[in-house]
Amino acid sequence: MSSPDAGTALAGLERLLASGKDGALLRFGIGNEYLKLGNAQIAATHLRRAVELDPTYSAAWKMLGKALASAHRDDEALSAWRDGVAAAERKGDKQAMREMQVFARRLAKQQGQA
Repeated sequence: MSSPDAGTALAGLERLLASGKDGALLRFGIGNEYLKLGNAQIAATHLRRAVELDPTYSAAWKMLGKALASAHRDDEALSAWRDGVAAAERKGDKQAMREMQVFARRLAKQQGQA
């Protein structure tokens, strides 16, 4: 699942963060790379910070839900996707809104079958 490129990209992003630069896009990038490397817990931490910095960042909400679901934090994943749907709706990002609605429905259905 991990690749040398993911590690290299992550190292560069981490250097930017360590240099004092911070922002939703940077946190999204770091979270995305950690998720690619299979570390959903750390990914979720950075993605949560991304949506704190920019609550309208639909892609970050979507990725946060995926990271939380991968970490088996299903209730938090559902909450992230629901918050993301609201953010996407306010922003007019219909595609992200629909995707998160589908992800949330699937996860809720899985929970109901458990």
